[in-house]
Amino acid sequence: MTSVVNQAMIFAQIAKTKTRLVLLASFLFIGGLLTGCGQADSPRESVKLSGPTMGTSYHITLVAEAGESFGFEQAELQKTIDDELEIINQVMSTYIDDSELMQFNRAPVNEWMHLSEPLMEVLNIGEDVSQRSEGAFDVTVGPLVNLWGFGPEMRPEVVPTDDQLAEALALTGHDKLQLDVTRARRTAPIFVDLSALGKGYGVDWIAKVLQGRGFNNFMVEIGGEVRVAGVSPRGTPWRIAVEQPSALGGSARLAIELDNKSVATSGDYRNYFEVDGVRYSHTIDPATGRPITHNLASVTVIADTAAHADAWATALNVLGPEKGLALANAEQLAVYMIVKENGGFTDLRSVTFSQYAP
Repeated sequence: MTSVVNQAMIFAQIAKTKTRLVLLASFLFIGGLLTGCGQADSPRESVKLSGPTMGTSYHITLVAEAGESFGFEQAELQKTIDDELEIINQVMSTYIDDSELMQFNRAPVNEWMHLSEPLMEVLNIGEDVSQRSEGAFDVTVGPLVNLWGFGPEMRPEVVPTDDQLAEALALTGHDKLQLDVTRARRTAPIFVDLSALGKGYGVDWIAKVLQGRGFNNFMVEIGGEVRVAGVSPRGTPWRIAVEQPSALGGSARLAIELDNKSVATSGDYRNYFEVDGVRYSHTIDPATGRPITHNLASVTVIADTAAHADAWATALNVLGPEKGLALANAEQLAVYMIVKENGGFTDLRSVTFSQYAP
């Protein structure tokens, strides 16, 4: 396990990647939690837990059953959650040199490596979304993200040359990652980075921990990826607010009512740079190696797991409003899009999304 000092260094290193105008590196924070809707029951006892993890922070709200009180030791549960998140970090972080993922990234090309169940699970989720999105989601896109100056190396804000793009593209491609039941291998010197679904998987992991300890009503959030179960402290369904697109953060644009679901949002309105009047988004299209140029400001996905919501939000953000919405409907995904139009914004919704918001 990583020492507390080493983790602090990791958090500090990741924080450096967010000091430009940027508030979040990969995903937009889903605006504040609204505690309930409609006619509320009597307020229920609730407990909040929080702490640092994965270069960001986690927030958990636990809600007791109606008319009951909690009977657990808060400090002990906090330590359990911190320990579990450290386990996940040790499995899939690219900022921990001896993490399982980094050991896999250093393994010889074409050599099969047996991996833990969590790492195999998250790799399979990523590959599933990659195939269903025809490569719009790609866990090997890291070299391109770094080339454009949006990775941890914090390169100068310059436009790469065609030769540099071709070199980086040659080191990417989810098809160069092969998965078996309990093992995986790289067929080329690719670098796997799970930041596009790792936080979501962490949310799901903690949700399982809480359910295993008998908690039925809770909200878990890591870096903007959210999962809820049961009811809010008001005894009503949880409501999550989707943020109005703004570089400085903004008010809620839409409230989504959820029950035992997860939600994630991806967009480009905070993390970008400009050169000669041209805006370059942090969202890179794996097919071209270049930042997206369409007018989709953000996309919110509701799914059974936060990992799937996380990955699909990234994939659809790459595809843009037309192709993204078509795929969302074909896959029966619950998707809400905010599109830049004529100096303002307009909304698009998949067919399945209608059940979550008016």
